[in-house]
Amino acid sequence: MTMNQRLSAAAKYTIAGIMVLIALIPFYVLLYLSMNTPSANVFGGLFLVPDFHFGNFAEAWEGSKLGRSMLNSLIITFGAVALIVFVASSAGYSIARFRSKGNIAIFNTLLACLMIPAIIITVPLYTLMRSIGGINTHWAMILLTAANALPLSVFLYTSFIRSLPREVEESAVMDGCTYFTAFWRVTFHFLRPVTSAVVILTGLGIWNNYGQAVFFLQSQEMRTVPLAVSMFFQTYGAKWNLMAAAALIGLAPAVLAFLAFQRYFIKGITAGALKG
Repeated sequence: MTMNQRLSAAAKYTIAGIMVLIALIPFYVLLYLSMNTPSANVFGGLFLVPDFHFGNFAEAWEGSKLGRSMLNSLIITFGAVALIVFVASSAGYSIARFRSKGNIAIFNTLLACLMIPAIIITVPLYTLMRSIGGINTHWAMILLTAANALPLSVFLYTSFIRSLPREVEESAVMDGCTYFTAFWRVTFHFLRPVTSAVVILTGLGIWNNYGQAVFFLQSQEMRTVPLAVSMFFQTYGAKWNLMAAAALIGLAPAVLAFLAFQRYFIKGITAGALKG
């Protein structure tokens, strides 16, 4: 390796390291605040070394009632993600493998829906939800959030499946399977990368959904994590340590989910975006 190549590599690693540090600063500040004692100076001293006061987490958990909110978020997120994976993968397979004018029209309509922010249609959705009794219910939020995420999910699945050879499921069809059973028994196993990408993208979006949840989940018992943390902030707005602890607790499941699926995340996104 020449001197210029070494300098270029060193510059790249240096820039990458600086970017990582910049990205980690907000998380460290959040962690620092969450472990401070109530009487501590928020940003006292040159180096931000926390007091390791873990009682903030117990107090924030109890005061914000995050236990019930966490359960609500888990029910809605898991239910919606499971529905998204089932519907989007099936639709993506049909669009990718059976090219027809109807499928092309459906695919283009879904792409057009990507340009419509979900918050814009909140008012008509609220009217619909009231008419079907969906306010303050898990099932209605599952259907709503799944419908919001379907356009992007179908696009990713369609693009990924188009990159797979047809021989993957044709051999199963020749052995007597229908295309439906061949997809679920054979093809779906090859969709792990794009499925991981869909799970992460849609799961994080649903977990952090605030704009619509605040309209459709008005009961205290039905609040999700973002709603509970928001109400906790309004009550304890001057107590930075408790606010940071509550935010960190609400953030933890999303971070753990990303770490569990991140191995396939980039591969799924790249295949879904570039192989269409």
